[in-house]
Amino acid sequence: MKTDLELMGQKSQVAAQEIAQLSTDQKNKILNLMAQKLIEESHRIVAANQIDLAQAQDMPAKFIDRLLIDESRILGMAHGLQQVAQLADPIGDVERAWVNHVGLKITQQRVPLGVIGLIYEARPNVTVDASALCFKAGNTVILRGGKEALQTNLVLAEVLRNVLKESGINPDAIQIISETSHELANEFMRLSDYLSVLIPRGSKKLIQAVVKNATVPVIETGAGNCHVYIDESADEKMAVKIVENAKCQRPSVCNSAEKLIINEKIATQLLPKIAEELASSHVLLRGDQKVQAILGGKVQPATAEDWETEYNDYILAIKVVSDIDEAIQHINRYSTHHSEAIITNDYQNSQKFLNQIDSACVYVNASTRFTDGFEFGFGAEIGISTQKMHARGPMGLRELTTTKYLIQGSGQIRE
Repeated sequence: MKTDLELMGQKSQVAAQEIAQLSTDQKNKILNLMAQKLIEESHRIVAANQIDLAQAQDMPAKFIDRLLIDESRILGMAHGLQQVAQLADPIGDVERAWVNHVGLKITQQRVPLGVIGLIYEARPNVTVDASALCFKAGNTVILRGGKEALQTNLVLAEVLRNVLKESGINPDAIQIISETSHELANEFMRLSDYLSVLIPRGSKKLIQAVVKNATVPVIETGAGNCHVYIDESADEKMAVKIVENAKCQRPSVCNSAEKLIINEKIATQLLPKIAEELASSHVLLRGDQKVQAILGGKVQPATAEDWETEYNDYILAIKVVSDIDEAIQHINRYSTHHSEAIITNDYQNSQKFLNQIDSACVYVNASTRFTDGFEFGFGAEIGISTQKMHARGPMGLRELTTTKYLIQGSGQIRE
């Protein structure tokens, strides 16, 4: 007898065959209807979110920020759906085509992955973003959000499923698991007969648990111990502005800066200005001995643990280095391979940083906060992959597809 999860997987596989055959126009029409419906149902969505927020009132502020859904964020989700509708559909794209030595016409063409499983924590917007991207790429999705956002996620999924149903599309293209137990999560991770791939989004602890326990292929996402390195040639005003934005614009997300590395030749002059700017946002500074000597009581001592910690909070650890080589060595050692930035007016150093930093996204003179599917022009994103497989960095439509080879012959046999 099949379990409830296996039945969901079976339904999702059936729906996947239908969704894969939809035209681009059909998919775009559905996505625009979903955007409209989200706005129409905003009061119901906010009401469900208030239930989740009430149960999470003792949680840290950074957690509440991720969990919160208001009218503005619903408009943002709706806009994301509309953007995905406007994006080019990768399905059917020909990667390459050729005729081999015996006259076989071989075409490599882009196709859906199939059934995608998603495990995520306190960000309800993921329910909408992931559903939109999977649907546009011709996939079905099974969602397993965290218990903290359960009521919000259930309403969001219901709104999206109702649009499918009212449009004559199999609503099982989008399914959500309503039980949030660890036992069921572990069963979900082993649903290899039904899931094509499993994508975890959330804390390092969640991602590692999925990687350790899953029998389904996993795309790792998320953990962002991101660095900003200020080179000796950096423009001071630019440096202060970028560090403040990378740390303070939204510190609870994975592309915010957690570490500041600064060249010793500019540290004494620049660090007090950075500390003054960050003080307005009440950022807690932690630094090595050189930083402590410069900033005195404005900074706490940094420990070995600080260099590998993703705070997702108003905390920044600072290290002084002798040159760019020491900066690169430190970043590559402690980075989670997410996003790193250099602030410099030295072209050679900018190129060295771009070439030698081993992360998915590497910036010159820009904030790490731009590592985002929306900012990259992908519409919504399903996550930031920190792996080196077919998907790395912000995962948009193309990263949710694979390819197959179509071979046409005229009677050829292999000798």
